[in-house]
Amino acid sequence: MTLPARNLLAEEASPYLQQHSDNPVHWRAWAPAALAEAKELKRPILLSIGYAACHWCHVMAHESFENDVVAAVMNRLFVNIKVDREERPDIDQIYMAALHAMGEQGGWPLTMFLTPDGKPFWGGTYFPREARYGRPGFIQVLEAVDKAWREKQQSLAESADGLTTHVEQRLAGAKGKAVLDRDALADLSNRIDGMIDRDLGGLRGAPKFPNAPFMHSLWLSWLRDGHAAHRDAVLISLEKMLAGGIYDHLGGGLSRYSTDAEWLVPHFEKMLYDNAQLIRMCNWAYAATGNDLFRIRIEETVAWLLREMRVEGGAFAASLDADSEGEEGLFYTWSRQEVEAGLGSDAAVFFRYFELAAPHGWEGKPIIRQSEAQQRQGIAGYGQLAPLKARLLSARDKRVRPGRDGKALTDWNGLTIAALAEVGRAFARPEWVGAAAKAFAHIVTAGEDGRLPHSMLGAKKLFPALSSDYAAMTNAAIALFEATGDPAYSDHAQQFVGELDRWHQDSEKTGYYLTASDSGDVPIRIRGDVDEAIPSATSQIVEALVRLTSLTGDPKLWEKAWATAEHAMGRAAQQAYGQAGIVNACALALEPLKLVIIDKLDSSSLVPVMNRNPDPRRVDIVVPIGTQANRPLLPGGVLPPTDRPGAWLCSGQVCLPVVTEPKELEKLLRKG
Repeated sequence: MTLPARNLLAEEASPYLQQHSDNPVHWRAWAPAALAEAKELKRPILLSIGYAACHWCHVMAHESFENDVVAAVMNRLFVNIKVDREERPDIDQIYMAALHAMGEQGGWPLTMFLTPDGKPFWGGTYFPREARYGRPGFIQVLEAVDKAWREKQQSLAESADGLTTHVEQRLAGAKGKAVLDRDALADLSNRIDGMIDRDLGGLRGAPKFPNAPFMHSLWLSWLRDGHAAHRDAVLISLEKMLAGGIYDHLGGGLSRYSTDAEWLVPHFEKMLYDNAQLIRMCNWAYAATGNDLFRIRIEETVAWLLREMRVEGGAFAASLDADSEGEEGLFYTWSRQEVEAGLGSDAAVFFRYFELAAPHGWEGKPIIRQSEAQQRQGIAGYGQLAPLKARLLSARDKRVRPGRDGKALTDWNGLTIAALAEVGRAFARPEWVGAAAKAFAHIVTAGEDGRLPHSMLGAKKLFPALSSDYAAMTNAAIALFEATGDPAYSDHAQQFVGELDRWHQDSEKTGYYLTASDSGDVPIRIRGDVDEAIPSATSQIVEALVRLTSLTGDPKLWEKAWATAEHAMGRAAQQAYGQAGIVNACALALEPLKLVIIDKLDSSSLVPVMNRNPDPRRVDIVVPIGTQANRPLLPGGVLPPTDRPGAWLCSGQVCLPVVTEPKELEKLLRKG
């Protein structure tokens, strides 16, 4: 049955889709009914994919999708489907891979043209309404695609078949099994190190992204093999981005990327996942260096998360928009006169620690940043600087705020919960652990029949979850167990892996698919092997299985983790890019660390040493003296004695001799 000839997005659970519900375009959400309509009408599909914080998505919406003339052409020639890539990363990855296979550079908004059965035959990203930037006008594009479809339908359908087969082979069809070895991480980290900008941090060139999976590879290389240059590459990258305009110096938190090589001019959208990964990375950097820069930036960014990103119930919103009042970055930028109006005679002190920069080509107000010297001075003089920042933040809060995408994504929340739990115990901040626990409970409570939602917006929930949701929540549960010792979190982790097996595991038990087996609206059931700004679903699964094995000592779970890692690495070897997450996770599988501490919980001398020396390879278990039931197993099934304090550090199946003194444990953990 043909759907109503009107826009159908008003009731969707995505703020991004709701933003387009007033468009004159007859948008449909991605669903079986919309795909059936295209087949019934024998009309090609115009698929537009974006997300709420995407600047160029807003530009294209204002120029074209809100325009009656453009909408009339779209409605006459196509079945128009709108997708929030954060809600449906499976759909996004399929059609982005198709665009890449056409030789085009990817990005959002993603604009794809599909046959009525959903196979891609042409596409691009942003198209202006009128021809400019060397791009044709959007109406020209629409009419040219329609003409090609009418006149060359057979050949376009054949090329769409071939393109779909290619994408399926790349994202779902690769098979193979690799022997896991230490060289994979060494080779990858050396290649990444060769791309590092030694002066400005990050990868050479522009734009510059935080690129957490690459930074993770370098950090693991330092921890395992002692490559100080790899550690230093991460530290300089963090220091430079935390001095630049990509970091919000008044409110905390990192923008998605910098448009230039100096981390100065960001696209001002703030994503939950970037900041979860920033918090973890700064935690490791602070433990390694003692540099208060990292501690203070953690405190500022956590404060921002708790102040601006929590939704009702305690979970965290997906993102903040880049634009307010129709201008990118307006909320975050300052003229000198505005700073002086906000601080009065104290403005001179502020400008000792910060500068306002307006580089060539930037049309907005200046951007707050720090030089290297100002960054050092700002940490040394933080007691004097913090009240000035607070006054400007208070003044900024009176401005028109950027929009917030208030949907809570389960996988992104999992990353954030784990990060908060880790820094909460590292910094002895129980309120941070409590915030993590509240977000975790909110998501678990939203589940139905044991299954998690992928996304929530108020009372609206999007089922089923993706494999990345179960993996991220498993890792979050383990992090909360480490922070609290509550065995309920271990139980949750095991339940999540059970659901992962039930709905996502392949028939050969060699790995997992991103989408659940009962997801009926995906043209291709993909693996989820490729990193984006966060590690791939597959890499998060391997990490979750390995960490849960370390926690439980379950040999069957270990066999599953190992098989999943071997086949993931086998597939990764056939891919050209985006495999750092799998390499990192397989390095963890090769040499997982486990630390078991027996001590008095209320007056422990060993536990604080453990907490202030975080290691992403390690699972930490604390057991009160005298515990008899549910004692953790050391490798080989050995039960540690619980009648006296002691710490056992194990790598793989080998444990070092018990340590009883804090200084000995500190030396052991710092040595890694």
